[in-house]
Order: sequence, then C-alpha cells, then structure tokens
Amino acid sequence: MPLVLWDIDHTLIETRGVGRDLSAAAFAEVTGQPMREQATIDGITEAVIFRETAKLHGLTTDRTDFERFARALAQQHVTHAAELRERGAALAGAAAALDALSLASVRQTVVTGNVRAVAEIKLGVFGLDTHIEWDAGAYGEDADLRPALVDIALTRSSTAAGNAVLIGDTPADVEGGLENGVHVIAVATGHSSAAELRKAGAHHVLDDLTDVNRLLDLITDRA
Repeated sequence: MPLVLWDIDHTLIETRGVGRDLSAAAFAEVTGQPMREQATIDGITEAVIFRETAKLHGLTTDRTDFERFARALAQQHVTHAAELRERGAALAGAAAALDALSLASVRQTVVTGNVRAVAEIKLGVFGLDTHIEWDAGAYGEDADLRPALVDIALTRSSTAAGNAVLIGDTPADVEGGLENGVHVIAVATGHSSAAELRKAGAHHVLDDLTDVNRLLDLITDRA
C-alpha cells in the first residue's frame, strides 16, 4: 500500500486565527517586538515564515533565534490548546479519511511547514493523530522548502517516490510532490482554488475530504 504524506493546515484542520495569534505571542517573546505583520504563510515552512517576518520588522535572525521561536511557539500551543480546540476545527471528512486509510492498511505521516511539536499538538487537539507515523514525517525545522521536506519524509519512511501519495491544499504542496515524483491529490480547502491547484500540476483535485470512498480509491489504486 502507498504511504500518504498529509499536509496539516487547511488540509486536515483550520485554526481560524488562533495560529496567527500564537505565532505573534511567540514572536514577541523571542524578539522583544510585537508582530505588526506576518510574512506569507501558505505552503511555507515555519523557519522561513519566522525569518521573513523578522525582516519585515528590520530584524536579522539566525538558526538559534528560530529554535528559540520554535520552542516558544510549541509552548504557546500547549498553553492555549483549549482555545485552539474551541476556535479551530478539523475539516470535514478529515477524521473519516484518516480512519478509512488506516482500516485499508495505508501508512500515513505528515509533510508540513509546522515544527514537529506544533504539528503533534494541532492534530492531537482534534483527535487526528492516532494513525500518524510521526517519525516518518518531515517538519518545518527540517528544511526550508517543500521538495526537500518530501524527500526527507521518503527517506525517513523508507518509501520509494512511486509508492507515495501527497495530499495538500497549496501549489507549494503540489510542487513538493511533483519534484520528487510523488503522486499528488490536492484539496481546495485552503486559499488556493481548484483551478490553481490543477494549474500547479496536481494529478487529482478534490473539493474537500468528504468523499472518503473516492479518496480511498485514488490512493489504493496506486498500490
């Protein structure tokens, strides 16, 4: 069976503003400055978002600064997990899709711009973490760009590219899969339209994850 590489934000969950609030709190803690604006985040890794956001505030940062930010961000998510649960949501069909794939013996992990600690909290808050092989995934502290993250996940999971399927909601997700020869299923549940995802080269584009049987067919047909 294929290995599924899940994106998280706007693919499985949405934080509905909580994520930005917690990033702002962590940014202020690490830099001593309030976060007046934030760099583009869709499909971007946490390391790049932090670095580019810092530049918008006239700051130059290094890896140590990012690591401090990552720890602060994880702690913010721990502290405000109840708020995330209350204001955020698992996207329609997400839980059913994860369960159905598990029942079909499909391995599942994540390729995400989130740092691992935050990824675990985000999925755990909404009960979506049960079937995830965390050690097989790739995270925002591992590399700056999606193609490198996908490559890392394939290596960690000992999976050939032709036996993997990536599911995400941005052109960056699509690019990460295509550059590694991975089959891509895009979901138009984020800020990118179905047309934009098709133009990016996704092999299949779904409106959302609610048609679990269709999703399962697209994935298991790769077996």
